[in-house]
Amino acid sequence: MTETMASPRTGSHPTTDGRRPNSTAIIVYLSLGGLSFAVLQSLVAPALSTIGRDLGASTSATSWVLTAYLLSASVLTPILGRLGDMVGKRKVLIVVLTILLVGAVLAALAPNLGTLIVARALQGAAGAVMPLSIGIVRDELPKEKVSVTIGLLSAIFGIGAGVGIVAAGPIVEHLSWHWLFWLPAVLVVIALLGAVFGMPESPVRKPGRLDMLGTGVLAVSLVAILLAVSEGETWGWGDAKTVGLLALGAVALVAFVLVELRVTEPLIDVRLFAVRGVWTAHLVALVFGFAMFGTFVLVPTLLQLPSALGYGFGKDVTQAGLFLLPTVVMMVIAGPIAGILVRRIGPKPPMLLGGISIVVAFLLPAIAHGELWQVVVSGVFTGIGIGLALAACSNAIIESVPANQTGEAISANTVVRTIGSSVGTAVIAALITSHSTAQGLPTDDAFTIGFWACTGVAVLAVLAAVAAPSMRARRAAAVAAGVDDLDGVTR
Repeated sequence: MTETMASPRTGSHPTTDGRRPNSTAIIVYLSLGGLSFAVLQSLVAPALSTIGRDLGASTSATSWVLTAYLLSASVLTPILGRLGDMVGKRKVLIVVLTILLVGAVLAALAPNLGTLIVARALQGAAGAVMPLSIGIVRDELPKEKVSVTIGLLSAIFGIGAGVGIVAAGPIVEHLSWHWLFWLPAVLVVIALLGAVFGMPESPVRKPGRLDMLGTGVLAVSLVAILLAVSEGETWGWGDAKTVGLLALGAVALVAFVLVELRVTEPLIDVRLFAVRGVWTAHLVALVFGFAMFGTFVLVPTLLQLPSALGYGFGKDVTQAGLFLLPTVVMMVIAGPIAGILVRRIGPKPPMLLGGISIVVAFLLPAIAHGELWQVVVSGVFTGIGIGLALAACSNAIIESVPANQTGEAISANTVVRTIGSSVGTAVIAALITSHSTAQGLPTDDAFTIGFWACTGVAVLAVLAAVAAPSMRARRAAAVAAGVDDLDGVTR
């Protein structure tokens, strides 16, 4: 691991009008920015059929509303995260929120599918909100507030995804799909004004030049892999396009690692992946991305199937979304609790507890899902697991890398989670499609197999958490790596 030293922390810095920033206000603004991005990530999916009908587009064409967003977020997140480390996280955050606002307004006004797809690509740039926000928290807040605040921000990204699925039905039913973008735009405006007038610019930088070769190779790899995963169900998993793109993505990913090991100023310092505290957090994030969106596909689908089938519950879109509220509520509670635990005993215990919770969350409905209480209890454990583990992942990473590499390290974790989400969605959708009745409805076995698949994947998170370093080992490694800005870490 490289040992580039971070600039020393100097506490809060004056805002543009000379006043000292308010830590609470900074947290609120960052939370709103993160919430708006996370909501936009999931809010559109339940309304795709409505959007397609309104714009006169086919199902396959409409799916690009999701695909464009996914590809943009995966490619731009590491680039913008690295730029934040280079030129200032607040500056880049302002640019990102501005792009997100333009994308939201353009989508709300979109007269056709092409315009909407372009707008969604612009919105994808806000994938960098997470790493930039965590970097700002690390740079600007007192040490004792960092872990709890990062726990809250990490939970918000899961919360936003849940809120999007819960709110999509009522918004489309009582307003129109255009309001799926107008409402988040309001949050973006507040966050943007807060970033402009209520946040200081951090002095923590890692000057250099953007690695254009690495950027290009990584873009090819991520686009190829995610496009194959997103369209594999439509094209066919054995289709030449799907297989070819997956092969191209794998080769490009290997090439990216080789490039980054040789350039003096890499886009992502791949040596960080060799750090035990980092790679274990990435593996947990990958698994939880899979599990989170796996449950967001399985549970609403199960709830909306006709009760006459004997295993559906006959709920409409709005009612089905409400059953995800326990998941969202538990994320709100578990995220900050994870931050408190991290400060006292390190990130490993909450990461492990989160992994165990998510295993229980899927094991219960895998065994039996014929009663509503089983679905609700599963959702409670899902919320606890996501809230604990994702918050612990972010804290584990910043406790393992110097402050001037926060953006690139958290960006990599965000991209890994995005890939997990895409794979989870695609795998569960494929399972449901391959186990359907002649009328095209999923069979009961589809859900049993889907829940068991998520259970098996969730076990990987437990194993990764077990492999994570202890608090003492992590902080000893942190000191050796130049990390001296966190509570409990001294030089």
